[in-house]
Amino acid sequence: MLWLSTLRVTVDSAESSSSRGKRRYPVVYKVPPTTEPTPAQISKWRRYLANERAEAALYRELARKKTGEEREILMALAESESRHEQFWREKLGEYVGFPRNPDLTTRFMGFMARHFGSVFTLALMQTAESRSPYIKDEDASPQIAADERIHAEVVRGLAARGREQMSGGFRAAVFGANDGLVSNLALVVGIMGSGVSANMILLTGISGLLAGALSMAAGEYVSVSSQKELLEASTPHPKAHTLLPSLDVNANELALVYRARGMGEKEAVAKAKSEFSRVALEQAIGLDRDDSPDARHDVEPVNPGEVVGSPWTAAGSSFLFFAGGAFIPIVPYIFGASPVLGAIIAVVLVSGALMFTGGVVGVLSGKPPFSRAMRQLAIGLGAAGITYLLGVAFGTVVG
Repeated sequence: MLWLSTLRVTVDSAESSSSRGKRRYPVVYKVPPTTEPTPAQISKWRRYLANERAEAALYRELARKKTGEEREILMALAESESRHEQFWREKLGEYVGFPRNPDLTTRFMGFMARHFGSVFTLALMQTAESRSPYIKDEDASPQIAADERIHAEVVRGLAARGREQMSGGFRAAVFGANDGLVSNLALVVGIMGSGVSANMILLTGISGLLAGALSMAAGEYVSVSSQKELLEASTPHPKAHTLLPSLDVNANELALVYRARGMGEKEAVAKAKSEFSRVALEQAIGLDRDDSPDARHDVEPVNPGEVVGSPWTAAGSSFLFFAGGAFIPIVPYIFGASPVLGAIIAVVLVSGALMFTGGVVGVLSGKPPFSRAMRQLAIGLGAAGITYLLGVAFGTVVG
């Protein structure tokens, strides 16, 4: 028989223990009344139990590699998963049985947590938590279903931090390589369709690699340089505040500055009057404007290089990643493959690479990696197929 009871557990507050110690809050999960479970229910509940146990261990593993607030948040999630584990253990009662392995997805996330960065694992966890089966399962309590929805939002926030930290360099790597894969595969397959020799295909592929990589590098250099120059032109002069004591209070030209920055007329006038009052007070007490705490925070110094990065670094990264992707389609021809065989091998190699990059993008974006891999593959092969048909058509016309 199942226990018809109320499970009471406590969870440590996520607050830092350095301030006021740990407080404990009672959390109540009511086990829904039920009749004798069916074999299918017992199997399902045991699977839930195994998954909750594995997810708690997964969060603890991620917390072990973190410090500060992120560690506290991950440990709180682990405690919550332990409560869910206890719920299913209580619901199973005498049918709990021997521990079983979690499902394949949960085991894969555990593998990712042990061997790869938390960004990839958290992105997968975000998807898993948002698709929890508890939401539509009447055997799960409403509290647990609500917990899973909240967990998805918590994990989304943690994953967003990691994405922001690696977005710049990772974006250049993935999209640069992807551009090289698609463009040079299309070029190689297209020129093969025109009926030229293998040596001509190889020469064309190398030319496409160099031309594309140099074009990407030049474009990235111009883009980053333009962003840097635009940021420099848009940043207020750091010494502009030193002119305030010399301005005509009645003319109130300071209000024009605030209006030019987007403030309304009344708001700008009020802001200017406040600034003039502060300047007058500082002069009355003999405080140097440069030493004023308010003056030091009027304009935060901005280093454009820190915001957008170095244009030379961006150009070099784009060149290397594009060249790396564009090199794969010409590998068969480097080893002397015939035009048709080389094209088939190139398609296979590029297909695998496109699926990998698409899957990685899917993982980091919190979307199903398989569907993103298939989308990337379809785009790449579609471009190659269209170029091949055009190559056949031009080859027929010219020939």
